[in-house]
Amino acid sequence: MILKEFDKNKSAVINAFDIVKSIDGFPKIAVSCFSRVTFDRLVCELKGVKIASTCTANMEIPIYKVIYQGLEVALFMSYVGAAGCVAVMEDIFAMGVQKIIAFGTCGVLDLSIEDCSIIIPNRAIRDEGTSFHYAPPSDEIAVNVKYTDLFVNILEKNQLKYTVGKVWTTDGIYRETREKVNLRKSQECICVDMECSAVAALSQFRDKDIFHFFYAADNLDSEEWDARSLSNEANPLEKDRIATIAMELALVIGDK
Repeated sequence: MILKEFDKNKSAVINAFDIVKSIDGFPKIAVSCFSRVTFDRLVCELKGVKIASTCTANMEIPIYKVIYQGLEVALFMSYVGAAGCVAVMEDIFAMGVQKIIAFGTCGVLDLSIEDCSIIIPNRAIRDEGTSFHYAPPSDEIAVNVKYTDLFVNILEKNQLKYTVGKVWTTDGIYRETREKVNLRKSQECICVDMECSAVAALSQFRDKDIFHFFYAADNLDSEEWDARSLSNEANPLEKDRIATIAMELALVIGDK
């Protein structure tokens, strides 16, 4: 089986550092989100200055530097989908970042999880292809092995609701059938996303800290799919608040 062909050699034919060079004085911590609207608002509010860029095959991904309460932070928008997301993060690490905080939406598999509430994944089912190039074959992978307690403290201090649990990471957004949803629920998944298991595998393989959390969006735990706040334009102020929480975590772990 192709997905069992894991190679632990950290050097490949093409590496991020072959294309992206280290940048002197680059921030050691980065915050990233998947929503263009939220990202643009965050860059604007914090008066971000463009310091670099990377790219995928069909788009430029600018990277900004902001100062948040005295801490230098790089901001970039993550690519949607496991393969592109991980490749961009590889580039960011090659530039000099040591830690990344990433946040974005997820679909909920538990109707009781409220719209826009925080979800902290602790394990991920690997139903995508990228993670198998970064970690030996397995059904699941540990997520957020560091910093969860620190993040929970921030959430509780700000009186934000949160849930900790397992995520189902899948490439096939239009193949989340009712049977698969029910199966993943039976395997204790509370939400579904497209990148988390791959990001966790990258973190382990490169020995870099990545903290990845979600805010609840569309609901798959009902007879009919409910988009809720999945749209980038929905609940912008609440999503701005979530972005601020990510910056608060950066402030706490930036020097750790």
